[in-house]
Amino acid sequence: MRGVLEPTGPLPPEIYWRRRLLAIGVSVVVLALVVWLVLALTGGDGGEAEPEPAAAEVTTSATTTAADASAEAAAASSPRGDDASGSAEPEGSREPGTSGTAGDSPTTTESSAPVAPGQCPDQSLAVRVTADEANYKIGAEPDFTIVITNIGTSPCERDLGAGLQQVLVYSLDGNERLWANTDCFPESTADIRSLAPGDQAAYSVKWSATTSEPGCKAPREPVGPGAYTVVGQLGGVRSAPEPFNIAP
Repeated sequence: MRGVLEPTGPLPPEIYWRRRLLAIGVSVVVLALVVWLVLALTGGDGGEAEPEPAAAEVTTSATTTAADASAEAAAASSPRGDDASGSAEPEGSREPGTSGTAGDSPTTTESSAPVAPGQCPDQSLAVRVTADEANYKIGAEPDFTIVITNIGTSPCERDLGAGLQQVLVYSLDGNERLWANTDCFPESTADIRSLAPGDQAAYSVKWSATTSEPGCKAPREPVGPGAYTVVGQLGGVRSAPEPFNIAP
């Protein structure tokens, strides 16, 4: 047996052993490649690799849900009515048709005349209106005060004529417009005021506690006891509503 295993030939035995080992190594590599190729061709359709896309899909869905929840929490924590920077907007600086907190302003707004060139722009003004008393007796004529403030950083002029200032009364929920001071008296003379930053101009308006419509063509009916709101507007600047009551 030893004679069969031992190499014979004119070369040293080490040379023959190296050749045998190299041939065995090449055979093993070729066999391994053949086995891998067979497994790749026959085992690739076994279906065991399918769960990976499903797992990826679940991970994506979970990530999206978490992101949506974070966005909703951020929106809920943002004070409603803040600008994009998070600071509260000045009172009365909203454009027509916008509102602050829910139920904070009437659902309808009055049309306004365009601002004359060179006058204070709407965004530099704030409007506030108050009832002189919180409670009035039925038959009384409520008095309102409208205050216009220059909240800008530069002095400017603005026509504050009575026909441009609007004082409006609504139902408490803001859904029903009852009266406006310009319905029956729309015209007025110009009243150009020069306002430095922080300056205010105040005006008094009396309400007969009767209804009116634009053009003053409908019959004017006395309003009954209840809760109401008053709103002031100049151009595109609209105040927050102020509540007051009329008692029996």
